[in-house]
Formats: sequence, structure tokens, C-alpha cells
Amino acid sequence: MTRIRQQNVTAAQWSANGESIGALDLTLPENEEFGVNVFDVTEQRERLPAEIFEKLQATLAGGEGLDREVADAVAEAMLAWALENGATHYTHMFQPLTGSTAEKHDSFFEPAGEGKLEAGFSGKELIQGEPDASSFPTGGLRATFEARGYTAWDPTSPAFLLENPNGTLLSIPTAFASWTGEALDGKIPLLRSMDALSRSAIKALRLLGDEESTHVFTTVGPEQEYFLIDEQYFFERPDLISTGRTLFGAKPPKGHELDDHYFGSIPERVLAFMMDSELEMKKLGIPVKTRHNEVAPAQYEIAPMFENSNVGSDHQQLTMQVLENVARRYGLVCLLHEKPFAGVNGSGKHNNWSMGTDSGTNLLNPGDSPEDNIHFLFFCTAVIQAVNKHQGLLRASVANIGQDHRLGANEAPPAIISIFLGAELEKVFEAIATGEGDPNTPASFLDLGTTVLPKLPLDGGDRNRTSPFAFTGNKFEFRALGSSMSLAFPNTVLNTIAAEAIDELAGKLQAKLEAGAAMPEAVMEIVKDSYLANQDICFGGDNYTEAWHEEAERRGLKNLKTTPDALPEVVADDTVAAFEKYSVLTARELHSRYDVWLEQYALRANIESETAHTIAKTMILPAALRYLSVIGESGVADGVAGEVRENLEAMGVALLALEQANRYPDDLEGLELAIHARDKQLAAMADVRDAADKLERIVADDLWPLPKYEEMLFIK
Repeated sequence: MTRIRQQNVTAAQWSANGESIGALDLTLPENEEFGVNVFDVTEQRERLPAEIFEKLQATLAGGEGLDREVADAVAEAMLAWALENGATHYTHMFQPLTGSTAEKHDSFFEPAGEGKLEAGFSGKELIQGEPDASSFPTGGLRATFEARGYTAWDPTSPAFLLENPNGTLLSIPTAFASWTGEALDGKIPLLRSMDALSRSAIKALRLLGDEESTHVFTTVGPEQEYFLIDEQYFFERPDLISTGRTLFGAKPPKGHELDDHYFGSIPERVLAFMMDSELEMKKLGIPVKTRHNEVAPAQYEIAPMFENSNVGSDHQQLTMQVLENVARRYGLVCLLHEKPFAGVNGSGKHNNWSMGTDSGTNLLNPGDSPEDNIHFLFFCTAVIQAVNKHQGLLRASVANIGQDHRLGANEAPPAIISIFLGAELEKVFEAIATGEGDPNTPASFLDLGTTVLPKLPLDGGDRNRTSPFAFTGNKFEFRALGSSMSLAFPNTVLNTIAAEAIDELAGKLQAKLEAGAAMPEAVMEIVKDSYLANQDICFGGDNYTEAWHEEAERRGLKNLKTTPDALPEVVADDTVAAFEKYSVLTARELHSRYDVWLEQYALRANIESETAHTIAKTMILPAALRYLSVIGESGVADGVAGEVRENLEAMGVALLALEQANRYPDDLEGLELAIHARDKQLAAMADVRDAADKLERIVADDLWPLPKYEEMLFIK
């Protein structure tokens, strides 16, 4: 048995330990573990004095800062809870511009004299921390020698306990700002955007006759896709270790052509991992709902129920962390890269987004009353207008180097942003726009209570999996997010541009009402005008076809194929105007993010190109030369030798080009450097890979130095 075959046998061996979950009687309340590691409202009510609890809830409802008395009482209760659960340290967990989470651990215990330690945790320590900010990317918001940065407790996202085999950590979700007060993270602008949308939506609802609602919140329900491979193979692939994706690998004879993996029976080891992961997530209050096999072999999906956008964003960061940590317990590695395997479907993170009131109304849900449906038409129209105006910004919000390998392929939406309304809802808007609706409306439609208004469908029609932004009954599904991405910036963008569009439509509605127009007719006039002006963004067909790309160009829609194409939209005039108007991000804060994301793109491309060069030159090239030597010693198979030499020569030429591309001029920076990385380094890498993947199909199996796709993807 060859070395590689023996590896396959080893990787396939697994036996359950049965310790992670155990057999619990889930009919007993004491065995319900959801939220047991969360300092939530229930825990607060039990542990805080009634007066302090009421003050805390009132403060949260009003969005005001905590006074010292309340902060100290909360900190004392939180400390007691944490100690009872074995916590020795606490951390302010935050989300810097790296796209991941960051944390600094501080002990509760300090010397108390006579060789003793005493636990303490003050309101000041709860509310504010000061991690060294000098090494986090800031995009010029501060000089690198200036280290001061602040974390500030976000009491709207509950504190929680992270368990470790050797102890427990109290984690406090926080915002991260510079000494000058500028946002250095994803949470601050997300919270600002949620407030902005609420203010705009409430003003519009007042015009629409809603006197009850006082707050509008946005919700998210992200569907997380990921790959699992045996950890043995992961650590034998330097490219996976350094970049998260395979830089080499020939397409396997069997991929997902048979569609036999999608929604198939979940392998035993994978199901055990899923159950264990879900248990950890439930303890953290993450409302996980769905799990299944995805399209590609070794690809899976987990999805939670809808939550407040801020909490959902925090929970999504935790979800990725839990998946990666728990996988190792089962001899697996969780890959969150958007395209870990070439020629195999990549991984996204569908962002299901909606708006709702504190009185219980989903503003994107056609309801049971004429009033509900008038509200729905108004807010749905605002979303259409927002997406059309800021289509480039939405594309930029999901841009990263992994996405450049995924978006536009027949597994993900294209880089062209468009909206799928569904056949029936599209008919409604067309009828409003033309005034020529079908009088024989199907019985599934809902009445708007007036003859001048068309009826709305209960269900907008079939789903369109090729659309980047699809209406799915009571929400919009932004399908273009990448699997490794934070939810924070895409949802910040959605909230901000929706607020702007709502205000614009509300201003027109107010003018019509003041001029004496009746409400339903005024809304319909606004919906008609807005839809006619923005209907080019709506498309219900196959987004994968070349015909759509040509049609999109005729419509004037943007096709920003790569990250360097898309990122300038972050600092476009329309973007800056909207974000500054709603106090979400200043022009300076937007430019900082633009600079950081360009730098990250170039740095990641350089890491990939350097890694590819090293693997090709020190692993693949020697393996091919050894095989050529074996052929020469045999005295036969001249045809095979010629094929090996041909690809070795092609690899040699490509490696020289890659070496040259990796020595980029020192004067390149920003967008120019990102373009160089895309057009020179990544292009040269592709040529090296082409020759290497051809060699993989020729060189003797026992000489090939890297685990192959057919091994990594099919060992469960």
C-alpha cells in the first residue's frame, strides 16, 4: 500500500467517544441548555436588585449611558455569576478591521495581602477597556506609534461565558474606538446605522398612520456554509495553512456532478461534530435552526433563526469560532474560505435581512390588512430604490480576495447587483407602474382595501438562487456575502442606504399629504414613480447567463468583477454623502476602511503568491524531476517523459514570471498595489498552477507531495 493510500485509511478511521452530548431527557426544564452561558435578561432579573434592574432596562431602551451606580451593581452581579461558573478572567471582545474578533484577557484576581488573592470587577472595568490599538489596521486614522484605543461595553449584546477544558472566560461584547473617538471596528457603524434606519422608518410610519410603533429594528439570519476536511490532510497542505485555500490541485474525476451530496445523509462523524457545535452555540444563546449537506463534497451549512442585527452579527462571529474549535475535537478542520477548492463550489453566507417594529410588524411582509400592505409597498419600494442607487457600494461591501474566486461562477451570484422580486410581486409593481393590471387576480392575493390599489401576493413566487438580492416572502436575501466575512459592514450598508431611501420617499409622501392627497393614492403615486425610475435593477431571470451580463450592461448596471474594481465605491461621493448625513461613518472613517481593505487584498495576494512559489519550487518541481529520473531509468515510456518535460518547462517559465511579479516596485501602494497583485501576482500564480495541476495527473502517485482533491474531499 502506498504512503498516500495508508494516509487515507488512517484519516477514515474514527470512533465516537459519546462524551460530548450524552443522553439527556429534553422534556425536563433543567436539561434545557439554551442560553445557560449568557448573562441575559433572565439572569439579570434574578441577580440584580429590582431598582437596578429597572434602571438598566430603561437605560437600554432609551439608548443612554449607564450611571456609575448601575454599572457597579451590574459588574458585581456579573462577577458573582462568572465565578460561580468557573471564570477566572474576563475580556472585552471586539471586532477590529481585520474582519475577525480580538480579545485581551484580564484576571479577576488581585493580591489582597498575606499571600491571598481577592476577586474584583468594577463598573469602570465593565464599561471601558484600553487594549493596545497600535497594531490593528486603521487606514491612517492614527499613527502606528500612537497606541491608545478604547473598548466600550455594548449592553445590548449580552455578555457570555466561553468554556475551555482548563477554565472559563467571561466575554463582554464591546465597541472599539480610537483615542479621538473614531470607529476602529465593525460594531460602532452597525449600531449607528440601526439607529439611523429606526429614526427614518418611524418618521415614515407616522406619515403612514402608525402612532403606536416607537422603534424599528433590523434583523439578520445568516446561512453559514463551510467545508470540513480531515486535519491530517490540512497539515500536509502548506497552502491551506497559510492562505485557507488550495493553491494547487487537479479537478477530481468525481466532484458534485451527480448531486448526491446535497441534502444527503450526513456522515456519522460530521453529524457528531454538528451536534457538538450546536450544543456549544445553544449555550451561548445562538438560535441555531438548520443543518444539512451542501452541494460540494465535504461542504455543509448551518443557519440560525432571525435576530437583531447587532446581536446576530456578534453571534455570527461566535458561530465561526465555535465551528473551527469544535472541528478539532473530531480530527477535522473547518475551512471558511470562500473558495478552498478550485473547480468545486465555494462557500457563501446568505444574509437574510428585514425590518420590524417594536409593536410586532414586519415591514417587509405583505400583511392581512390594507394598512399592512400599504406599509409593505412603501418600504419595499424604498429598498429597491436604495439598492439601485448604491449597487456599487453593496458589491463593495462583500468584496475580498476569496470572493474574487467565487462571485460570478455558477455557484454564487454574479458581481452584478440586481433584485429578484418574484413573478407575482413583479406583476404587482408592473401593474402599479403601467396602470394595466389583470382584473382576474389569483385568489392568493391580498386586498389593499381600495379599488385604486392592486392586490399583493401571499407568496411572491419561486426562489431564484442565482440572484444576489432576492425577495423571499418577508425579507430580502443578500446572497453575495462570503463565508469568512463579518456581517457588520454589509448590514451597515443596507441599513444606511435604506434609511436614505425611506427619507426620500417620506419627504415626497409628506408633500402630497400636505397638498390634500389621500393616503393610499399618494403612496401609489410615490411607488409608481420610484419603481419606474429604478426598475432596471429588477431582474427575474438566470443571472448566470452571458445574455444577462449583456443586458445588464445595456441597462447601465455596474459589473465590478474583482475587489480592486469594487472597493472605490466605498469612498464614492454618493457613499460619503449618505454615511455622513446619517452619522454612520465620516469621510475619514470611510477612507480608512478603503485603505485597510486594499492593503489586506494586496497582503493576502502576496502571501498566496509567495506560498505558491515555495510549494511549486520545493515540493512539486522536485517530485516531477524524480519521476522523470524514474522514467529515464526504465528506458521506456518516452511519450510520458516528453509530457513531463513539457509541463516542467512551462512551470519553469511561469515560476520566473511569478518571481518577477513578487518583486513589485516599492512605490506602489493603495489601489495601484492591489491592481498589481491582481494582474501580475495572481495571474502568474494561475500559470504556475496550470502546469502543476497537469503534472499531478502524470507524476507517480507515491511521489506526489500533496494530498489530492479526491482524498481531501471524500474522507468523512
